[in-house]
Amino acid sequence: MMTKTERVKAALKGDDVDRIPMSIWLHYPHKDQDPKSLADMQIEVAQKYDYDFIKLMPFGLYTVQDLGAKVKIFGTQHQPPIIDEFGIKDIKDWGRLEVLPAIYGTYGKQLQLTQHVANQLKGSMPFIQTIFSPITTAKKLAGDRIYQDMKEDPKLFHQALKVITETTINFVKANIEAGVSGFFFATQHGTTDEISEKDFDEFAMPYDLEIFNSFKDKTFFNVNHIHGNNIMFEKLSKYPANCISWHDRWVAPSLSEARKITDKCLLGGINEKAVLATATPDEIQAHIEEAIKDAGRRKLMIGPGCVAEPLTPEINYYAARIAVERFSRL
Repeated sequence: MMTKTERVKAALKGDDVDRIPMSIWLHYPHKDQDPKSLADMQIEVAQKYDYDFIKLMPFGLYTVQDLGAKVKIFGTQHQPPIIDEFGIKDIKDWGRLEVLPAIYGTYGKQLQLTQHVANQLKGSMPFIQTIFSPITTAKKLAGDRIYQDMKEDPKLFHQALKVITETTINFVKANIEAGVSGFFFATQHGTTDEISEKDFDEFAMPYDLEIFNSFKDKTFFNVNHIHGNNIMFEKLSKYPANCISWHDRWVAPSLSEARKITDKCLLGGINEKAVLATATPDEIQAHIEEAIKDAGRRKLMIGPGCVAEPLTPEINYYAARIAVERFSRL
């Protein structure tokens, strides 16, 4: 029987596995303001369902609080933090951003999350830290005004993106030192719903690649998560990640179509909204069987297209885990 690390590494390389690696992740708003509490919760959940890896779940606005955004925190189980006030209110504000060290403020808390998880797992399970593309952070920091600002003063906007990139790389380096297995790089701008391909090539890709180059040869498990509809899959599939995640159950390409575009490991197969959250256990098992048949069992990990719904019945998580065990030998 393989260890969890052996299983994940084999799937990434395309070697045979004793079962397909899987994990499911969701936000914990009642725990994610305290790094030790979040670490304990994520490890408890991963062990409860016998997952093969942990995707760390810092709250989605952790990259903008230190840059000046006001964040409203509810502290309840089902209500994640929201932006209370953008950090950029005038185009000149972009020029006021400064590069931050990884130990500062909210970034420092997420580094503590990595440290707590590493100390508890002691190498028994891979875990990856969630980071965001610089333009995704810029959008969270300023809202829709970024599209006007990038046109009005592209030089200043590039300057801000460089600051965000350097801050992110500082965080990446500190996480590597803390023992993370890799990174879950999330972009919400790899879609033509948000940005044209021309603007993506200018304002997103160069900074994305700079971040990837800071860790791609130093960590073994790196996921490129492409969020949204109408995604630029072929373009982003060339990023130097060894695993790709997207909303494969309702956004093109399908798993089988993706196999024709890239030879990288695919992470997906679960529709976390329409199936995992509401279907019966039998329906969930059929859903995962279908995904495995569609993708083939090599270079595949089973997981959701994005975060699971907070009110998903516990039995459905068990059903998904059992399905992977049952259908891994298809």
